[in-house]
Amino acid sequence: MIARFAGAALALVAAVAVPASAPAHATGLDPAVEQQLGEAYAATARYGYTPFAATDGYRARVCLARAQGGMGFHYFNESHFGSLDPKRPAALLYEDAGHGKRRLIGVEWVVPVKGKNMKRPRLFGQDFQGPMPGHYPGMPTHYDLHVWLYKKNPSGLFAQWNPRVTCPASAAPGMSGMKGMKGMSSMSGAKDMKGMSGR
Repeated sequence: MIARFAGAALALVAAVAVPASAPAHATGLDPAVEQQLGEAYAATARYGYTPFAATDGYRARVCLARAQGGMGFHYFNESHFGSLDPKRPAALLYEDAGHGKRRLIGVEWVVPVKGKNMKRPRLFGQDFQGPMPGHYPGMPTHYDLHVWLYKKNPSGLFAQWNPRVTCPASAAPGMSGMKGMKGMSSMSGAKDMKGMSGR
Protein backbone atom coordinates (compact mmCIF):
# COMPACT_ATOMS: atom_id res chain seq x y z
CA MET A 1 0.00 0.00 0.00
CA ILE A 2 2.74 2.45 0.94
CA ALA A 3 4.45 1.98 -2.40
CA ARG A 4 1.28 3.03 -4.20
CA PHE A 5 0.81 6.06 -1.89
CA ALA A 6 4.43 7.01 -2.43
CA GLY A 7 3.92 6.76 -6.19
CA ALA A 8 0.87 8.98 -5.88
CA ALA A 9 2.80 11.51 -3.82
CA LEU A 10 5.65 11.65 -6.31
CA ALA A 11 3.18 12.06 -9.14
CA LEU A 12 1.54 14.97 -7.35
CA VAL A 13 4.83 16.61 -6.47
CA ALA A 14 6.00 16.30 -10.05
CA ALA A 15 2.64 17.70 -11.21
CA VAL A 16 2.24 14.89 -13.68
CA ALA A 17 -1.27 14.84 -15.12
CA VAL A 18 -1.90 11.24 -14.11
CA PRO A 19 -4.42 10.26 -11.42
CA ALA A 20 -2.76 9.42 -8.11
CA SER A 21 -3.21 5.82 -7.05
CA ALA A 22 -3.58 4.13 -3.68
CA PRO A 23 -3.66 1.67 -1.97
CA ALA A 24 -1.76 -1.37 -3.25
CA HIS A 25 -4.30 -4.07 -2.50
CA ALA A 26 -7.64 -4.30 -4.28
CA THR A 27 -9.90 -2.10 -2.16
CA GLY A 28 -12.64 -1.19 -4.57
CA LEU A 29 -12.13 2.47 -3.63
CA ASP A 30 -13.46 5.06 -6.02
CA PRO A 31 -10.66 6.64 -8.13
CA ALA A 32 -11.58 10.05 -6.71
CA VAL A 33 -11.00 8.69 -3.18
CA GLU A 34 -7.67 7.22 -4.26
CA GLN A 35 -6.74 10.64 -5.63
CA GLN A 36 -7.63 12.26 -2.30
CA LEU A 37 -5.58 9.67 -0.40
CA GLY A 38 -2.62 10.42 -2.65
CA GLU A 39 -3.01 14.12 -1.86
CA ALA A 40 -3.10 13.36 1.87
CA TYR A 41 0.05 11.27 1.58
CA ALA A 42 1.88 13.94 -0.42
CA ALA A 43 0.92 16.62 2.11
CA THR A 44 1.87 14.65 5.24
CA ALA A 45 4.85 12.43 4.34
CA ARG A 46 7.28 15.15 5.47
CA TYR A 47 5.96 14.76 9.04
CA GLY A 48 7.84 11.51 9.30
CA TYR A 49 10.43 13.96 10.65
CA THR A 50 8.67 15.18 13.81
CA PRO A 51 10.37 18.62 13.99
CA PHE A 52 8.51 19.52 10.78
CA ALA A 53 5.24 18.72 12.57
CA ALA A 54 6.13 21.09 15.42
CA THR A 55 7.14 23.82 12.97
CA ASP A 56 3.75 23.52 11.26
CA GLY A 57 1.77 23.85 14.51
CA TYR A 58 1.21 20.24 15.56
CA ARG A 59 1.54 19.71 19.34
CA ALA A 60 1.93 16.37 21.16
CA ARG A 61 -1.08 15.74 23.38
CA VAL A 62 -2.03 12.14 24.25
CA CYS A 63 -1.32 8.53 23.42
CA LEU A 64 -4.52 6.49 23.07
CA ALA A 65 -4.80 2.71 23.31
CA ARG A 66 -7.21 0.09 24.58
CA ALA A 67 -7.74 -3.67 24.35
CA GLN A 68 -8.78 -3.65 20.69
CA GLY A 69 -5.77 -1.63 19.60
CA GLY A 70 -4.27 1.82 19.68
CA MET A 71 -4.23 5.14 17.90
CA GLY A 72 -0.78 6.12 19.10
CA PHE A 73 0.61 9.50 20.03
CA HIS A 74 -1.61 12.33 18.78
CA TYR A 75 -0.09 15.58 17.59
CA PHE A 76 -2.93 18.07 17.09
CA ASN A 77 -3.04 21.30 15.10
CA GLU A 78 -6.14 23.06 16.41
CA SER A 79 -6.18 25.49 13.48
CA HIS A 80 -7.08 22.46 11.32
CA PHE A 81 -10.11 21.45 13.41
CA GLY A 82 -13.09 21.42 11.07
CA SER A 83 -10.98 20.77 7.96
CA LEU A 84 -12.35 18.38 5.33
CA ASP A 85 -9.35 19.07 3.10
CA PRO A 86 -7.33 15.89 2.44
CA LYS A 87 -4.17 18.00 2.67
CA ARG A 88 -4.99 19.49 6.12
CA PRO A 89 -5.46 16.80 8.78
CA ALA A 90 -6.04 17.98 12.34
CA ALA A 91 -3.83 15.30 13.85
CA LEU A 92 -0.77 13.24 13.07
CA LEU A 93 -0.48 9.79 14.66
CA TYR A 94 2.86 8.39 15.80
CA GLU A 95 4.23 5.32 17.54
CA ASP A 96 7.38 4.90 19.61
CA ALA A 97 10.29 4.13 17.28
CA GLY A 98 12.85 3.73 20.06
CA HIS A 99 15.85 5.88 20.97
CA GLY A 100 13.55 8.82 21.77
CA LYS A 101 12.13 8.96 18.24
CA ARG A 102 8.60 8.56 16.89
CA ARG A 103 7.40 7.00 13.65
CA LEU A 104 4.48 8.49 11.68
CA ILE A 105 1.73 5.87 11.30
CA GLY A 106 -1.46 7.72 10.36
CA VAL A 107 -3.42 10.94 10.10
CA GLU A 108 -6.75 12.11 11.51
CA TRP A 109 -9.39 14.71 10.68
CA VAL A 110 -11.38 16.32 13.51
CA VAL A 111 -14.65 18.22 13.11
CA PRO A 112 -16.10 19.85 16.26
CA VAL A 113 -19.80 19.27 16.91
CA LYS A 114 -21.85 22.38 16.18
CA GLY A 115 -25.35 21.65 17.44
CA LYS A 116 -27.35 18.45 17.91
CA ASN A 117 -28.68 18.48 14.35
CA MET A 118 -25.25 18.65 12.76
CA LYS A 119 -24.83 16.33 9.80
CA ARG A 120 -22.15 13.67 10.20
CA PRO A 121 -19.06 14.75 8.21
CA ARG A 122 -17.68 12.61 5.35
CA LEU A 123 -14.28 12.42 3.70
CA PHE A 124 -12.67 9.78 1.46
CA GLY A 125 -16.19 8.36 0.99
CA GLN A 126 -16.31 7.54 4.72
CA ASP A 127 -18.56 8.72 7.53
CA PHE A 128 -16.68 10.20 10.47
CA GLN A 129 -16.95 8.43 13.83
CA GLY A 130 -18.51 10.00 16.90
CA PRO A 131 -19.52 12.30 18.30
CA MET A 132 -17.09 11.80 21.17
CA PRO A 133 -15.59 13.91 23.96
CA GLY A 134 -12.34 15.76 23.51
CA HIS A 135 -9.12 13.85 24.14
CA TYR A 136 -7.55 16.58 26.30
CA PRO A 137 -8.85 19.56 28.31
CA GLY A 138 -10.23 22.22 25.99
CA MET A 139 -10.64 19.92 23.00
CA PRO A 140 -14.29 20.07 21.87
CA THR A 141 -16.74 17.22 21.45
CA HIS A 142 -16.14 16.13 17.89
CA TYR A 143 -16.37 13.68 15.02
CA ASP A 144 -13.15 12.18 13.71
CA LEU A 145 -11.77 10.03 10.91
CA HIS A 146 -8.51 8.08 11.05
CA VAL A 147 -6.55 7.05 7.97
CA TRP A 148 -3.69 4.58 8.41
CA LEU A 149 -1.52 5.86 5.57
CA TYR A 150 1.81 4.83 7.04
CA LYS A 151 1.13 1.63 9.02
CA LYS A 152 -1.08 -1.19 7.81
CA ASN A 153 -4.17 -1.71 9.94
CA PRO A 154 -5.63 -5.25 9.77
CA SER A 155 -8.96 -3.72 10.83
CA GLY A 156 -9.01 -1.50 7.74
CA LEU A 157 -7.56 1.67 6.29
CA PHE A 158 -10.20 3.85 8.00
CA ALA A 159 -10.69 1.88 11.25
CA GLN A 160 -10.55 3.86 14.46
CA TRP A 161 -8.26 1.47 16.36
CA ASN A 162 -5.21 -0.38 15.04
CA PRO A 163 -4.39 -3.70 16.78
CA ARG A 164 -0.73 -3.24 15.80
CA VAL A 165 -0.40 0.03 17.73
CA THR A 166 0.27 0.37 21.47
CA CYS A 167 1.10 3.14 23.90
CA PRO A 168 4.06 2.75 26.26
CA ALA A 169 3.00 2.58 29.92
CA SER A 170 5.32 5.53 30.49
CA ALA A 171 3.54 7.69 27.90
CA ALA A 172 0.92 9.26 30.16
CA PRO A 173 3.10 11.31 32.53
CA GLY A 174 4.93 12.95 29.63
CA MET A 175 1.81 13.85 27.67
CA SER A 176 -0.11 17.00 28.47
CA GLY A 177 -3.73 17.30 29.49
CA MET A 178 -4.66 13.75 30.47
CA LYS A 179 -5.55 13.88 34.17
CA GLY A 180 -9.13 14.13 35.26
CA MET A 181 -10.64 13.60 31.82
CA LYS A 182 -13.78 11.50 31.56
CA GLY A 183 -15.35 9.77 28.59
CA MET A 184 -12.29 7.94 27.29
CA SER A 185 -11.09 4.46 28.12
CA SER A 186 -7.68 2.87 28.14
CA MET A 187 -5.49 5.82 27.49
CA SER A 188 -2.24 4.19 28.41
CA GLY A 189 -1.27 5.04 31.97
CA ALA A 190 -4.33 7.20 32.66
CA LYS A 191 -6.49 5.92 35.51
CA ASP A 192 -9.23 8.55 35.69
CA MET A 193 -10.83 7.93 32.30
CA LYS A 194 -13.85 5.95 31.27
CA GLY A 195 -15.75 4.83 28.18
CA MET A 196 -14.63 6.30 24.85
CA SER A 197 -17.22 6.05 22.10
CA GLY A 198 -16.28 3.84 19.19
CA ARG A 199 -18.80 5.42 16.80
